[in-house]
Amino acid sequence: MTASRSTRRQWMQLPARIVSEPGTLCLPEQPGVNIDAVLDQLRNGTYTRPFVIDDGRSRRLHFGLDFVQSEMCIDDPDALNFAYTRMMMAFLLFAPRPQHIVLVGLGGGSLTRYCYRQLPRTRITTIEIDGDVIDLSEWFELPEDDERLQLIHADAADYFATTREEPDVVLIDACDGKGVAPAMRDPSFYRNLHRHMRDDGVLVMNLIGKARDVQEHLELMASVFDGGIITHNLRRDGNRLAFAFRDPNYKPDWTTLQRRSTAMQEQFGLDFPDFVRKLRRSRIVPSLSEL
Repeated sequence: MTASRSTRRQWMQLPARIVSEPGTLCLPEQPGVNIDAVLDQLRNGTYTRPFVIDDGRSRRLHFGLDFVQSEMCIDDPDALNFAYTRMMMAFLLFAPRPQHIVLVGLGGGSLTRYCYRQLPRTRITTIEIDGDVIDLSEWFELPEDDERLQLIHADAADYFATTREEPDVVLIDACDGKGVAPAMRDPSFYRNLHRHMRDDGVLVMNLIGKARDVQEHLELMASVFDGGIITHNLRRDGNRLAFAFRDPNYKPDWTTLQRRSTAMQEQFGLDFPDFVRKLRRSRIVPSLSEL
């Protein structure tokens, strides 16, 4: 179903100094809540709802005081602040004219905003399971739904099990405070996703969390995607990205991609030549047996 958007007036705003941060703390709580109990939960890491800290320069979505899920520059809301989100856009090297992108995980809307602004001929569908995260979308200047953009409140596993859509690109950035959302640790999720993608489709997934959990997701992907899976570690962020291709016979032509990357850098303002160099040096997992 299409998601409804709430307004900022439904959020409690407090001075962020009460949690040793500058700016304003925005909580998904109504007046009358036991604020002392909420603050205790924030400080000891047991608060279970997302929240925002706004310092006047940037606006950050948190799943805990120690975990920043997304960040938006107030003066440049469409910029991709995190290295891993910029690197995820490397899918354009392999699918330069996508017709339909499905994003799993809204977060602060960085990838949704960027794709919507930079790819005016592309339809964008974003799947988000957490209603509180959807309620935050106005804080992060997410465009309203239109003929090109649709925000859907749903479990991505249910979406791919039932959708009739055939996206040519799927971007998965669905994390909680511990890593990749546990609901995706299921072979049927990857099978359904693979079944619905176009024949030349590209999947990019942000893998973060414990090493054994990341390895399990790679094994699940390799059991479904018969072609090579390119994995790249971002040392500074601690993220690992996996690029998988629906066509089992697809092999990147790195010379052509390097030539294409210069024009793409000028068009999108991202360092596509560096993306090519990094991906070319990255690990390629051709089959489950070689994981």
